Amino acid sequence: MIVKLYSKNNSQRTLDRITSVLQDGGIIVYPTDTTYALGCSCLKERAVERICELKGVDPAKHYLSIVGPDLSHISEYAKVDNATFKLLKRHTPGPFTFILNPNSHLPKIFRNRKQVGIRIPDNPIARELCLQLGAPLLSATIPYDEDDDIEYLTNPELIHERLGSKVDMVIDGGIGGYEPSTIVDCTDGEPQIVREGKGVF
Repeated sequence: MIVKLYSKNNSQRTLDRITSVLQDGGIIVYPTDTTYALGCSCLKERAVERICELKGVDPAKHYLSIVGPDLSHISEYAKVDNATFKLLKRHTPGPFTFILNPNSHLPKIFRNRKQVGIRIPDNPIARELCLQLGAPLLSATIPYDEDDDIEYLTNPELIHERLGSKVDMVIDGGIGGYEPSTIVDCTDGEPQIVREGKGVF
């Protein structure tokens, strides 16, 4: 199933359909300010496991990220000191993933992890989905091979052709990007850039 969303003025009925899928433990593909991504409610452990299975990764070992609409929502799930808060405030919303120390509000699948990635994308569709859900989305890049045509990563119709049978819904938010986020590790004092991406730090 493919559903069209816009940057604003979406019908509440359409938003409710998507929220219902997420609340029921479904997986969606949705646009961010970098690339299209797999998403599910971070509070639905079976959905998180489904994404990890689709990606072929071990949820106990693989780096996991959550997407929220703003800093107040994210601070419920990660430890954010004053210096880190100021850093995040300067760079969000934007194309960054900040690695932080998780807190006890994350579901059990995150409990033994020492790090969690935090995203607040500069994409109104992604942020609206989180607000409607009332919880962050677990987020992961869509599966791709190095020899894939770049258009597959950016075109929701092509993503639907490839992944439509493996996910519950594809959100068409227009043509997306292909450059990943910049990853910044904030877990140990001075922030360290782990991966250079779209965001200029």
